[in-house]
Amino acid sequence: MKRKVAFSTYSIIITIASIFLFVLWMLRSLHIGQEWLFYIMAASLVLFCGLALFFAPVSVSVEDGCLNVNMLLRTRSFPLSDIQSVAVCPPTMAEKRILGSGGFFGYWGWFREPSIGKYMAYYGKASDCFLVRLRSGKLYMLSCQDPLGMMEYINSKMSAR
Repeated sequence: MKRKVAFSTYSIIITIASIFLFVLWMLRSLHIGQEWLFYIMAASLVLFCGLALFFAPVSVSVEDGCLNVNMLLRTRSFPLSDIQSVAVCPPTMAEKRILGSGGFFGYWGWFREPSIGKYMAYYGKASDCFLVRLRSGKLYMLSCQDPLGMMEYINSKMSAR
């Protein structure tokens, strides 16, 4: 089973606006003769987009006994045997970003929520989120289209083991 990650309108706007503003700033720096600033801004844009390609979720799948979070440049896999529970748990307004993205190509990185503690996030829209609790105690906030169907599928595969 594989489901795409849907991104929130806020995330889409932040991503487009950020890239647009970076490009405008780069063009302005060339116009006023500050080539050094152009190169710094270009390197920053490449760095931020590269991090997004490495961490931003594209889809969530369950294959070969593993729950996979698929990004463009890598896949993060969790064996189903390592998963303790899967539950609906959308983040609240009280969540604090420790390190990562709060909207640029989705939400990814380390976050802290008062009610659940520190977790790694890979999601596009808060309303589609579910929390994966590993036996090691680590927490992962994931999202995809049809999160309830994905959770049911994960739970059915876990109980079949």
